[in-house]
Amino acid sequence: QVQLVESGGGLVQAGGSLRLSCRAPRMITSTFNPLTLGWYRQVPGKQREFIAAVDNTGSTNYADSVKGRFTVSRDNARKTVYLQMNSLKSEDTGVYFCNNVRAPGAWGKGTLVNVSS
Repeated sequence: QVQLVESGGGLVQAGGSLRLSCRAPRMITSTFNPLTLGWYRQVPGKQREFIAAVDNTGSTNYADSVKGRFTVSRDNARKTVYLQMNSLKSEDTGVYFCNNVRAPGAWGKGTLVNVSS
């Protein structure tokens, strides 16, 4: 059962910004709060790659390719994790997913980000 729902993708020009959201509508807060949640990106023909994660303390981790441009955050009261993406590049194009980093569940549909150069 998919527990996380991604949204916020779209078409944007290079240099622009987007904010992705990952909601957990079926989780209770006591389940959501301790989780380390991550964002991942997949492009056709390639494996899904790690982008960023935030743990229950708010500590974050990023792939080198997005450091300084992307910011991951969470709002436990809303059971939501965000990915603020700035200075977007064409190579950021892909379908973005979120999941539990330590014990991944079923993958959702993701949200498509398309950066035009």
